Amino acid sequence: MHRLFAFFVALSLFLIIPAAPAHATAPSRKAASQRGPTPSDAQIEATIRTKLAKSKIGKDGFRFRVQHGVVTWEGNTNVMQHKGSATRMARTAGAVQVINNIQVSASAKAKASAQLKKASVVQPQ
Repeated sequence: MHRLFAFFVALSLFLIIPAAPAHATAPSRKAASQRGPTPSDAQIEATIRTKLAKSKIGKDGFRFRVQHGVVTWEGNTNVMQHKGSATRMARTAGAVQVINNIQVSASAKAKASAQLKKASVVQPQ
């Protein structure tokens, strides 16, 4: 009975797997075009300025420029997460690429490293 069951399971897997199209995991051009038109540089810039005004990272005084949909960030920060937030902000504003030249201070890097070490210490039970 077990052999018969195993045979049918193997047979069904054999029949199902080849039936899946080979290109099923590759993104289609149609999916990329469904995102809508890329916003203009002026629209991306206006969106980022609005988001910066409402965000904590706006206080860092970052500078950015937009050229052909590419956002380039410049500046310094004392909070490591602000660098990543700037990248995400540009992406959600419609940037096709982000060049993040924001420098994270040594004290912020040391603080993040210390927190990582503290979190990785195994607590005795």
